[in-house]
Amino acid sequence: LEMIEREGSLGAFLWRFEVPPGAASTRGASTSAQSEALSKALKKLGWKFVGPTTVYAFMQSVGMVNDHHPDCHCHGPSERARKAFRRPV
Repeated sequence: LEMIEREGSLGAFLWRFEVPPGAASTRGASTSAQSEALSKALKKLGWKFVGPTTVYAFMQSVGMVNDHHPDCHCHGPSERARKAFRRPV
């Protein structure tokens, strides 16, 4: 509860850990520095079953990281969606 008061929303808290567009590629990885940091932050708040691999899969699914190969047909649409997305505040 205090995390939501501090951050404004759960979404705002989560998106603080977004992998920046153009960051070093994580293609083929199952974790990232950001997923490890988010995992630790969630565990500190008492969350369970939020290891870095699970968190990374979540980050992929909601668009916090686009690790599609640039030649993949999904890469361009994913990048456009990320640019258009308004991050929670």
